[in-house]
Amino acid sequence: MANRSRIRLAAVFALSAMFAYRADLSAQEKLKIAYSSADASNAVWFTALDAGLYRKHGLDVELIFIQSSTMSVSTVVSGDIDVANASGGAVASAAAGGANLVMTACYINTLPYELIVQESVKSAEDLRGKSVGISRVGSASDVAARALIKGLGLEPVKDVPIIQVGGPTERAAAFRTGRIVGFPSPPGTIHLAKGMPHRIMISTADFKKRFDFPYICSTTTKSYLAAKRDTVRRLTMALIEATHFLKTRKEETKKIIAKYTRQNNPQYLESSWAANVKLHERVPLVTREGTEVQIKEALARKPGATLRVEDIVDDSIVRELEKSGFIDKVYK
Repeated sequence: MANRSRIRLAAVFALSAMFAYRADLSAQEKLKIAYSSADASNAVWFTALDAGLYRKHGLDVELIFIQSSTMSVSTVVSGDIDVANASGGAVASAAAGGANLVMTACYINTLPYELIVQESVKSAEDLRGKSVGISRVGSASDVAARALIKGLGLEPVKDVPIIQVGGPTERAAAFRTGRIVGFPSPPGTIHLAKGMPHRIMISTADFKKRFDFPYICSTTTKSYLAAKRDTVRRLTMALIEATHFLKTRKEETKKIIAKYTRQNNPQYLESSWAANVKLHERVPLVTREGTEVQIKEALARKPGATLRVEDIVDDSIVRELEKSGFIDKVYK
């Protein structure tokens, strides 16, 4: 009899847990988030999902891969996606064309890229007249290519043609066939270039002054932010906690990076984690200086258009969370 009672009690507890789980699911607000690359710089988005931090803040998040920031912001404008990871270059370009977009937080505010070139390219002069491949005009890879070429004392496009090739796979293929002699790449990726003779010609880390650039940024429409401010607040809280997680829980974070990048190369995982620990912001405010530069670039491509930093930046939620002590509590 005692055994039967214990079995019945266990069954009651199991059913209660199941109903509580279902109730929790129904209470979660659904949110579609687009990310534009599976490289380690996007780890904050994956970490928040796998560590259960979205759910902790009442969000049932669906992460959707869209190959470039330019395409990601288009899906936000169309309403197919609620929030996207987008760079300031893509946001400024879209806003200059009339898109109603705003960056609410930036988790990386610099552009951590290297210029990978063929082994035969030994100097800046060797690069002159040869093509460098990017994903799309206005993308982070485009901004990186231009900054790195200028860092070599050359003029982008005029001295070194920049061509749209596509994502990392397409760029690698174009590099192998010789269609391009170089391409900008996030740190650590060099360890994956097996069978591709190459060298790092220059890195943004070599610059004397940090290259400010709104890179990994939570982006939505102004109307969504106004209507769903509490949702964006909870999302920001989850991502701040995810940033702390990736900074302090090395092995777990490396496993998450391996899962989403589908790479198990130890050197890649170690260097990617180490780079991202330094790059991710404790307080994810949007860089004003970096945004100004991107606005100028976007307006140069849209004669007659006007755009100000305050038109595409509203990180007031981050400021509120910092003032409330939330961020200090996370890092305690």
